[in-house]
Amino acid sequence: MSKPAEQLDIASTMQGIGRAARRAAAELARVATADKNNALRRAAGHLREQSRRILDANAKDISAATEHRLSAAMLDRLRLDPARIEAMAEGLEAIAELPDPVGEQIDQWRRPNGLLIQRVRVPLGVIGIIYESRPNVTADAAALCIKSGNAVILRGGSESYFSSRAIHACLVDALQETGLPPDAVQMVPTVDRAAVGYLLRDMTAYVDVVVPRGGRNLIARVQRDARVPVLGHLEGICHVFVERSADADKAVAIVVNAKMRRTGICGAAETLLLDEALDVAVARRVMSALIDAGCELRGDARACELDDRVVCASDEDWGHEFLDAVIAVRFVDGVGGAVAHIARFGSGHTEAIVTEDRAAAQRFLGEVDSAIVMHNASTQFADGGEFGMGAEIGIATGKLHARGPVGAQQLTSYKYVVRGDGQTRL
Repeated sequence: MSKPAEQLDIASTMQGIGRAARRAAAELARVATADKNNALRRAAGHLREQSRRILDANAKDISAATEHRLSAAMLDRLRLDPARIEAMAEGLEAIAELPDPVGEQIDQWRRPNGLLIQRVRVPLGVIGIIYESRPNVTADAAALCIKSGNAVILRGGSESYFSSRAIHACLVDALQETGLPPDAVQMVPTVDRAAVGYLLRDMTAYVDVVVPRGGRNLIARVQRDARVPVLGHLEGICHVFVERSADADKAVAIVVNAKMRRTGICGAAETLLLDEALDVAVARRVMSALIDAGCELRGDARACELDDRVVCASDEDWGHEFLDAVIAVRFVDGVGGAVAHIARFGSGHTEAIVTEDRAAAQRFLGEVDSAIVMHNASTQFADGGEFGMGAEIGIATGKLHARGPVGAQQLTSYKYVVRGDGQTRL
């Protein structure tokens, strides 16, 4: 298997993919829930059966990525192992168990003239998903789109080319075996970046929404160039605020997990905010636990004063997405100071407060304007699977249509169904 020679006629290829996706979307929107679920379970089985082939493909991607000196965070996102393949398979099965959003009646009411008006969920149509590094997105995205009755056009990054192709083959086999349209899940067959530009600008007749998943540069380009709606977030600048009444054991466990469980994901904490009134011993203990776990701390003057292992922060460290074992540390004046800092430097993704004061927690949860706000829990729970959605395509930080984890339900719109008995309007 080798990467395709870049001799494709991009326009012709992408137009063909778009037409096929539109036809598949129309067919998939009518598919019964049981049939969609059967396809997802069959795909999970293929992932397990083809595990060795997927790992061999991933080894090629890892080798190339190492030669190109990708960062540790990117390599972590790219790397597959048996446990991650099993997690993908379990994710597909979990999505199969979810309620089918298509056809769900959201609301209904009857007008004085007797008209019955119902609001019913329908698929968005064709979804374009552009992503980097993580080959598991191939499975998650496809499964969520199938469940929600949408066709999907996948464009993975060149660094995950072989892995994504191997996973995609499992999905297509499952669709064919269960009688669903195989064109419901297509991959752009080239690593040429011109294909991304064409998808964003020249496929408005076929693509209803684009979801980017990757680094800042990719998402910024998608948001800048797309001529269709975009669901996603630019950066995951997540904060954990340890308030003065925090339980020390909870604070240590939550902060270390929020930063160090996986440093390269968008839900990883990038800034630690400490209440100026927090007991000094607790503040030192939290910072020391991070350092002992292998994290570099870049702090303000007070943080540096409390622990000489803390590096002095620069202005660029506030509001920076490190995606590495590095965190910025600042002392703030209570909940108000934390809210103000997050408003200035946050990206609207996920913020957490550690506190035993219910009033402080309620104020933080009410005043912080982010897609996800948490009380006494790690920001690493900012994930569709952890929210019970089976999986997610990404985290949306905008305020229109979807916000937070984008699962199957968020990949639907709605229409109004009006039932009458001969009514006419005066």
